[in-house]
Amino acid sequence: MTTDLTTASNRASADTDLWLHRTAPVADPVARLICFPHAGGSASFFRAWGHRIPGVEVYAVRYPGRAERLAEPVATDLRELARAVADAVAPLADRPLALFGHSMGAPIALETAAALEARGIDPVHLFASGSRDAPYPSAEDWADPDKDDDPAVIERLLTLGGTDPELAADPEFQELVLPYVRADAAMFHAYAPGADAGSAPSVRCPVTTLAGDADTDADCRPWSELTTGGVREHAAQGDHFYLVASPPHALIRDTLAPVHLVG
Repeated sequence: MTTDLTTASNRASADTDLWLHRTAPVADPVARLICFPHAGGSASFFRAWGHRIPGVEVYAVRYPGRAERLAEPVATDLRELARAVADAVAPLADRPLALFGHSMGAPIALETAAALEARGIDPVHLFASGSRDAPYPSAEDWADPDKDDDPAVIERLLTLGGTDPELAADPEFQELVLPYVRADAAMFHAYAPGADAGSAPSVRCPVTTLAGDADTDADCRPWSELTTGGVREHAAQGDHFYLVASPPHALIRDTLAPVHLVG
């Protein structure tokens, strides 16, 4: 029995290390923050977040098909991706868990929260960045450039921000990155607001939406209908990638302050 438990523990640890990058160790953290990158993004987007939120240990999700996991197949089903992340996050639930998702990362965080709650693990908060509490857009508004049209995909990346123009023009960058940018877009659009939008989960944790005041590309999602924990909206200065110049560390710290008091 001991051997079985040890094997299961080692397997859980390996899954956590595969799926999550700890940006910096925190001794005896009062909470852990799991960060979900945007479409085309990777865990490195959050590499500077370690030690920026006192008492909170920050982990960034490693999606398959890029960076350290480039040799693996890309994810094609957002819900399955979220369930795999939940499996990896579960061993970290000895501390309160908060989730932070930017853009595409917001609905992945939502589905992960639902998967964790189904396991009896209740996240204390969900931060939906690059997203607004609003009805789903129409099918016409949801349309993106042809995923096989490389110039259009690159133009879309530059329009959203967060991608250096010189880097985006590099053929090696395009060869490496465009396949999983396309895959992310296909996965995201297959998830919502298509036929399955009505089956989006309802979670119990409170939600804070964060969007730049100049963001015309914010993900629109009826968060007030997707959680029973209440929704608070926060506007930041900037566009869709407001958090590059002004990461919302103070907002996260203040929101999670009650966790510190309970801890």
